[in-house]
This record gives sequence, C-alpha cells and structure tokens, in this order.
Amino acid sequence: MALESFKAQISMLLEEMVNQPEDQHEIQEQLREKLREMRAMGLPLPDDLVTLEKRLDDDFYAAGM
Repeated sequence: MALESFKAQISMLLEEMVNQPEDQHEIQEQLREKLREMRAMGLPLPDDLVTLEKRLDDDFYAAGM
C-alpha cells in the first residue's frame, strides 16, 4: 500500500475521531494499527503522527487501561 493511501486512511480516521467521539477508543486502535503497518513496510512516519501516537498511549495508560 502506498504512502499516500496510508495518509488518506489516517486522515479519515482522524476526522472520525472528531465527528464520532463516542467511538474514539476503536478509532484510536485503528490508527495504531495503520502506524504499525507503515512501520512494518518501512514507510516513513510523519513526526506529528508519532507524537499523536505517544499521546494516545500516554492517555490510555494514565486511564488505567
């Protein structure tokens, strides 16, 4: 899957997080999966998404999940 395709999918997930906050946890998991796929393929991860992923992880663990 090309980098542009990943970017489009991630963009859609971020929009869903804003528009459907009740589904935020599920969407966060989908976002993490996309980033894992990008890493596995050796694709570059944008710094802002790496920062977002860290914040999501920090929030997840701070909530005691």
